Amino acid sequence: MLSFYLFLLLTSCSLSTQETQHKNDSLSFSFPLTSLPRSPQASPSFYSSFISQTKKAPTLKSSSVSSSPYNYRSGFKYSMILVVSLPIGTPPQTQQMILDTGSQLSWIQCHKKVPRKPPPGSVFDPSLSSSFSVLPCNHPLCKPRIPDFTLPTSCDQKRLCHYSYFYADGTLAEGNLVREKITFSRSQSTPPLILGCAEESSDAKGILGMNLGRLSFASQAKLTKFSYCVPTRQGRPGFTPTGSFYLGENPNSGRFRYINLLTFSQSQRMPNLDPLAYTVAMQGIRIGSQKLNIPISAFRPDPSGAGQTMIDSGSEFTYLVDAAYNKVREEVVRLVGPRLKKGYVYGGVSDMCFNGNAIEIGRLIGNMVFEFDKGVEIVVEKERVLADVGGGVHCVGIGRSEMLGAASNIIGNFHQQNIWVEFDLANRRVGFGKADCSRSV
Repeated sequence: MLSFYLFLLLTSCSLSTQETQHKNDSLSFSFPLTSLPRSPQASPSFYSSFISQTKKAPTLKSSSVSSSPYNYRSGFKYSMILVVSLPIGTPPQTQQMILDTGSQLSWIQCHKKVPRKPPPGSVFDPSLSSSFSVLPCNHPLCKPRIPDFTLPTSCDQKRLCHYSYFYADGTLAEGNLVREKITFSRSQSTPPLILGCAEESSDAKGILGMNLGRLSFASQAKLTKFSYCVPTRQGRPGFTPTGSFYLGENPNSGRFRYINLLTFSQSQRMPNLDPLAYTVAMQGIRIGSQKLNIPISAFRPDPSGAGQTMIDSGSEFTYLVDAAYNKVREEVVRLVGPRLKKGYVYGGVSDMCFNGNAIEIGRLIGNMVFEFDKGVEIVVEKERVLADVGGGVHCVGIGRSEMLGAASNIIGNFHQQNIWVEFDLANRRVGFGKADCSRSV
């Protein structure tokens, strides 16, 4: 399986908190963040799918999200990944975490070997939090073959519960399972949630797992909904775009259009299916005015689970199964074939790359549209069809999912720019709303 390597530019950020009273008497907390420039040396990130091919944890039930006590807004940094900062512990320590709707366990950095002055938000110090506790070996989660983890949990030498977590891009995180609060203010916090406290990891930030699994942050915090808005990458000197991340009600939701999530019963477990992902019914793809000749079956799980279409914040690029990718490539070749960078494959997954004027090539390709049921569409305007991958090379932001070892269609965050994406858990649906995300509040 192909592994991807991330290069992240660490920056420090100051935390300012604004509290606004809402009509439902819940508080909204705003944590403005800056945007990280993406590294031209990096390959497309793909955090969300684990190496494990089967996940048998129960899906989130509507009864568990019947009421959400939180109404929280944050910005996030956007480079190859979406980064939010959350106040964790008592008193809170700000932790930078990758927002990932495709994975379950949330974890923070608890490395013991750190520089004397580590970057703010990079390492959590358990000794400074009065609400921190570690799960012992006799906890029900600390049993062999627990399906929520890609490797069995185990007891360490201190009789504490040890976990290991692998992701499809090669990222590893392992440490102890712990309980800790997310503290939004002096008067509002979550109950203690189960998190990973990573003592070894191959990334500098933690992960905020937001899928439908029972151990995800969304499930444990009993969220009814959450949403985010990804700003465009195009930056000006001295300007750093900032997106938004909401827990709870979003004041912009009145103009969202919704599609239902596809659900899978316990009896429908299939080797290539992730039952905990946000799976939707994609209908097709248009490029310019041309509807591509892709059978709808390419976007639906087959008996093995291959063909599932999911909305994923943890993947940078969009990935398509070969039946869909090949049709997209055929149309791109028809429109701009002579301009293709011959023999070039970006990140091992995308061979639709170009040298030359990206604006001109984008105009030749035209808008790209992902069609869903109920007439809902994600429109990728021609100015944003190509991703700058460095070295003067621009690629269509789509890769072959089968090169990842995954047989799924994955709508990544590159194709979620300037769109509100809301996960309405109580009603089991996903909403989209066009926006200027660098100005969204």
